[in-house]
Amino acid sequence: MSEDKEALFSKKNIKLLTDPLNDNNPITVQVLGICSALAITVQLKPAIVMAIAVMFVVVLSNFTVSLLRNLIPNRIRIIVQLVIVAALVIIVDQILKAYAFDVSKQLSVFVGLIITNCIIMGRLEAFALGNTPWKSILDGFGNAGGYGIILIIVAFFRELLGSGKLFGYEILGHKGVTLAESTGLYHYGYQNNGFMLLSPMALIVLGIVIWVQRSKNRKLIEQH
Repeated sequence: MSEDKEALFSKKNIKLLTDPLNDNNPITVQVLGICSALAITVQLKPAIVMAIAVMFVVVLSNFTVSLLRNLIPNRIRIIVQLVIVAALVIIVDQILKAYAFDVSKQLSVFVGLIITNCIIMGRLEAFALGNTPWKSILDGFGNAGGYGIILIIVAFFRELLGSGKLFGYEILGHKGVTLAESTGLYHYGYQNNGFMLLSPMALIVLGIVIWVQRSKNRKLIEQH
């Protein structure tokens, strides 16, 4: 039993979880999944839901393709992968419509576009087709986690600085008609930065995240 546990959670396997969170992040290093990172990060809630949805799809599709990797004919592997991913995305879409309809409307077409997310197809082609189900699960969690962290960071700053709220709750204070009626930072003349809610600012925030990451990790500058 101890040998099995060591094999399951060996340093090499743990690296599959941790690498995508920093040194090999799918968004900031591999530059994949940029479109959704820019489009659905105006608010924190839809960003978190998208991160969870992508994790569900990546992990299960990685696991399924890895299980079937010796049975899938090479000439139709892309079609098989797309069918598996599309089926999982449909499940996610129906669950959101049933239990989180407001978020589903906010995410709009971007739930369906998970099918074409480069991160998912990239992991299936580059990893799941050549590795065991357990390693594929870890790889899925790692890459989806790296993707989700960046979405959440960008959404956090855009919603907080753009509207003064998080999850719809006023964080920086209440903005009244006059300074006297305002509370928190608004009482001292603070104004929300409406530019943060526009798409170009998502790219700028993401660029700052990339800059901070690479300034802390010199290895990324040398490699890229």
